Amino acid sequence: MKYFPADVKNKKVIEFMELKQGNLSVTEYLAKFEALCVFSPHYNTVEAEEDKCVKF
Repeated sequence: MKYFPADVKNKKVIEFMELKQGNLSVTEYLAKFEALCVFSPHYNTVEAEEDKCVKF
């Protein structure tokens, strides 16, 4: 994470927050969710598991 420029991190956080399943399969959606989740500090903690369920 520390090797990504701030603007890239911010774009990934926005992409994560706007993530919708749309035409993606559950497996594809989960993979994208997990890949983008690492960029969002709030959702990237053990304590945030419940928040993830509510949001997504």
